[in-house]
Amino acid sequence: MKIRRIDHVAIVVNDLSAAKVFFHDFGLEVKGEWEAEGDLMGYAVGLKDAKVGCVGLGTPDGPTWIELIKFYSPLDEKDLHQTFANTLGIRHLAFTVENMEAIVAKLKGKGTEIFSEIQQYEDRYKLCYVRGPEGIILELAEEIL
Repeated sequence: MKIRRIDHVAIVVNDLSAAKVFFHDFGLEVKGEWEAEGDLMGYAVGLKDAKVGCVGLGTPDGPTWIELIKFYSPLDEKDLHQTFANTLGIRHLAFTVENMEAIVAKLKGKGTEIFSEIQQYEDRYKLCYVRGPEGIILELAEEIL
């Protein structure tokens, strides 16, 4: 038995367009867009009458995707709640980047919340955390060479 790779991470969003723009502005490429519904979709996600819109994004050179999913039905009746570092579940996605200052400046210019300015971790990394639409948190790490 062998695990070959992480294929994708799914993020359910209310505003698919805003999430797509955020990740595209960050530097990911759109790899595909599609809608799915019907019996197989409902079976796969364990919901009746499921209908979704999806956008797959990734780096130009890597096989791993982020899959943004908007459920048109059934709707989630709960409001989105802001999460904190100690909230159970997945907290953030981490990306290794180059030229962090330029990326952070670009995201600031687009109105992205930068909730930790660029910090240095030992002599190894620069780190920064940003919050995108719907509370999506990205950790940016740049190796110090």
